[in-house]
Amino acid sequence: MSEVFTLTPEPDTLIYTFGGNPAVLRVPAGSIIEIETEDCFGGKVRSVQDLPSAVCDLAHLNPVTGPIHVEGAQPGDVLAVHLAQIRPRRDWAVSSTFPHFGALTGTGTTAMLHEALEERVWMYEIDHDAGTCRYQARGSDFSVDLPLDPFHGTIGVAPAAGERMMSVTPAAHGGNMDTPETRSGTTVYLPVHEEGAMLAIGDGHCRQGEGEVCGTAVEAAMATTIVVDVIKNATIAWPRLQDDTYLMSTGSTKPLEDAYRVSQRDMVGWVAQLTGLDLLDALQLVSQAGLAPTGNVVDTNYTMVAKMPSSLLGGVDIFDGVHERLRDLGRSYLQHR
Repeated sequence: MSEVFTLTPEPDTLIYTFGGNPAVLRVPAGSIIEIETEDCFGGKVRSVQDLPSAVCDLAHLNPVTGPIHVEGAQPGDVLAVHLAQIRPRRDWAVSSTFPHFGALTGTGTTAMLHEALEERVWMYEIDHDAGTCRYQARGSDFSVDLPLDPFHGTIGVAPAAGERMMSVTPAAHGGNMDTPETRSGTTVYLPVHEEGAMLAIGDGHCRQGEGEVCGTAVEAAMATTIVVDVIKNATIAWPRLQDDTYLMSTGSTKPLEDAYRVSQRDMVGWVAQLTGLDLLDALQLVSQAGLAPTGNVVDTNYTMVAKMPSSLLGGVDIFDGVHERLRDLGRSYLQHR
């Protein structure tokens, strides 16, 4: 059985950057890790009266837990992180609008003369047994139960060249990609730039629409079980994802169409590598069978995902079956713990 580790941060041990932080946990490859994370507000927004601008330090939003040093991970390797289980730690979650933040308002880099959006908070009631989170309108009695679909908006490793990046920024190291595809059952592949990879995770979401259009999801603290491994000498340029049905490539940059191009170019190259197709044949297959879900259109970089059914690739071997192996390890652990 794999070794099992626990990581429960205190408020003063949460971090706000990828890179530049000492490891708080060292684990061997193949380990299972039970991790607790805080919500993007640090747990400080607990009612509709708690405006984030009043109760939060805006320089310390989006805390992540870590970093975790995975032994054997070296630059040029790939860190595989299987998300075995993601569960909200509380019976409530929160969302909000911010002035000058979101896809439908003026921002610091999209300067407008009109008034900013009102800052408003929505509280969500989490029903673990029913698997729902309840949306309640602030301006009327309208409410509706939405299905729980927990995922981590932020997951990444130390960036290349010793760079230090804010936890709110998605890029080639991962970070705040805000894609609902990083849910339970998904394996995330991250390029290793620094010894130990220095993995950190946070920004739990009970659910989110594609694009995170208002700027926040249904934000929640999470209790998460992951399984980690190192794939030696398997260099990738951008984070990739795999579940039981799809392969996915990500791209995080601005403008949005360039994030789309990055993700699609990576997917075309990946399909060509896996199948032996030449690049134009792979382009044709991805063009006709691929999907393109949006991660976020609100962060300092935007994120797009290229998504391809793995069943169409002829039973090819993907990273020597690491997704299936880590998935089975996670399932066995959860069944017997």
